Amino acid sequence: MREVDPKSTSRALAFELWMKAPMPMVTLIKTLDVTSLVRLSRRRGYKFNMLLCWCIGKAAAGMEDFYLLPVGDKLMEYDRLAVNTVVTTRNGGIATCDIPVSTDLEQFHQDYLKFTGQVHESGENFELGEDYMVIGTSALARYEIDGAVNIYAGCYNNPFLIWGKYRKKWLRATLPVSFQFHHTQLDGIPAAEFLERLQREIRQL
Repeated sequence: MREVDPKSTSRALAFELWMKAPMPMVTLIKTLDVTSLVRLSRRRGYKFNMLLCWCIGKAAAGMEDFYLLPVGDKLMEYDRLAVNTVVTTRNGGIATCDIPVSTDLEQFHQDYLKFTGQVHESGENFELGEDYMVIGTSALARYEIDGAVNIYAGCYNNPFLIWGKYRKKWLRATLPVSFQFHHTQLDGIPAAEFLERLQREIRQL
């Protein structure tokens, strides 16, 4: 992670406009076709949540905007991405876990099982450190929701995705996903493009 001069990046105007905005977060909601994730999960024994997190990481990794993030009053640049997921702990609580983004599904799968298992047992958050730009996620997998708008605390500007239970109709499965992002990091068009990329990654499975 390193500080960069906003004027030297494509986010110069956005930095000027939105860094001091009282509510700089934007939320887009899109219904995804997740049929291929459901089928692969059943066929190979993968967790559905792991597969979706992997697709999120792959979609983000191909967009340069995801490697920039406003932190405090600075714009920081990263070389690596991670996806964060919420884990139920052994004592019934919850904790969060970072998984490094990988283009290799099996590598991501092994990291996912290792780190989430560690968090489940210890009950403590697992963070990869400041070298990673982290994409937050939260799955309310028992409940059908149409969308969610996350809180804005002013200290956590990372992009964040929330989803609930996928819906089955005939031979298809769909899932509404809420995507929140800081306007300094992304404009509406690249944010919508990210969701399109996510859908393509899912279908390619």
